Amino acid sequence: MDVAQKNSSRTAGPLHVHDLDECRNIQKGSVFIVASGPSAKDFPLEKFADVPMITMNGAISKFIGTGINPFFYVCTDQGFSRQQPELFSQAMRLSERVALSEDHVWHTTVKPSGQLYLLSRAPKLSWSDLFRNDNELVRSRKLGTGRNRSLGFSKNLKRGFFDARTVAYLALQLAYHLGFTKVFLVGVDLNQSANRFYEAPGVFASPCRLDEHFYTRILPSFEILSKYVMNKDFQVYNLSEVSRIPEALVARVSLDELDKRV
Repeated sequence: MDVAQKNSSRTAGPLHVHDLDECRNIQKGSVFIVASGPSAKDFPLEKFADVPMITMNGAISKFIGTGINPFFYVCTDQGFSRQQPELFSQAMRLSERVALSEDHVWHTTVKPSGQLYLLSRAPKLSWSDLFRNDNELVRSRKLGTGRNRSLGFSKNLKRGFFDARTVAYLALQLAYHLGFTKVFLVGVDLNQSANRFYEAPGVFASPCRLDEHFYTRILPSFEILSKYVMNKDFQVYNLSEVSRIPEALVARVSLDELDKRV
């Protein structure tokens, strides 16, 4: 049973799923990745409306009412669509393209207005992988725990993505897959104790487990990005002054410097 048949009873109509090869290397130049950290609140979205933007989860609220449609929206957390159904519905309505996990698609009744792509995880590092160079699934090649074997950076999402326990890292892999060469991170603060920019006091907030995974998955993943992926052809900059990502891994730029770099 294909996607259209399997999902026709769950949505207003059958879903057409696009192949990830269709969106590979279709872009170039700059892209913004807009996440949910509190530093994103003051980012002047409208000023950079002509630059493609990738957003995720509840950060879609930054786009509501602006007339700006995300170039891509990504979400792999099935719980988010249940916990924040209104924001998820807005994301499906506003975004030009949507990337979701396959299981997520079967558990939501909301049909994307834009193109739909399905995501799957990259395979863990096997013993045979240690003796060959894979230019698309980039890994640190450290021996040891199962955790190390599941860390990496995918340059081709058709072969899967690496889960760092922060969707912003998936968005970085998507940016590479799409062909962008200069990425600006907005709101990638990774501070669990701070509310997301769209959350109000007393209103239900989706669970956050950044602290649980920061040193075991998030930081090691950004180390792989910095050491093995970033170069003159793929540059990443962090606009958050309070981000937990060390500046030694991802350089920081201010809003004042941004016009010169975009």
